[in-house]
Amino acid sequence: MPLGQKRRLKFLRAVAPRGWKGRTVVAIAPGANMNFDRLRFVAERAELAEHREAVLAVAIPSRPGSYRELCSLLGKRSVIEFNYRFAPGREAAIFLGVSVSRREETQRLVATLHRHGIPAAELSDNEMAKLHGPHLVGGRVVMKRPEMLQRFEFPERPGALMNFLDKMGAAWNISVFHYRNQGGDAGRVLVGLQVPEREKPAFRRFLRDLGYDFTGESRNPAYRSFLR
Repeated sequence: MPLGQKRRLKFLRAVAPRGWKGRTVVAIAPGANMNFDRLRFVAERAELAEHREAVLAVAIPSRPGSYRELCSLLGKRSVIEFNYRFAPGREAAIFLGVSVSRREETQRLVATLHRHGIPAAELSDNEMAKLHGPHLVGGRVVMKRPEMLQRFEFPERPGALMNFLDKMGAAWNISVFHYRNQGGDAGRVLVGLQVPEREKPAFRRFLRDLGYDFTGESRNPAYRSFLR
């Protein structure tokens, strides 16, 4: 039985003995039951329930340029969540959250991705996917090229992601991308790029010219424990 239905039955059993037949009863949730983590959960679920956010499972080829192609098909829609880990020799699975205006727009977006040869499935009503899906993307990967891990602060405005991709070009393959909109003025993004040793000077120029705050994380023990 769904948790919401169980709570409803519990509430009905509590008021039934009082004989309040035909009367209006209101359940009050005091502020003590609410904190910032729960507020974030409520806000995210409200977006999904009102169909202002679409959650998708998308597959793209593991090659340079495929990520940019996907983002271009999203158009001016705001990316709310993006979880991706490079998968050598096969399609890469992406957990994607994107802003929409209504359910019909989600259906049109899925159809557009299919027309361009990008498999996509909607997960907006999938409870397991919403709760646990973002945390299941990733893991250790054996790669032939070295990986540079960087933590960025993207401006929370339309076009910030495409600006990043345009300045990066197609020279380096994206091996990690993790982002979730938390409503702040800057988006915290973790990005892994496969950069050959001889191209590291060009990579440092790219970081300098991009204009976003960044921190190198290639020596971070969490990265070495779970991703490398």
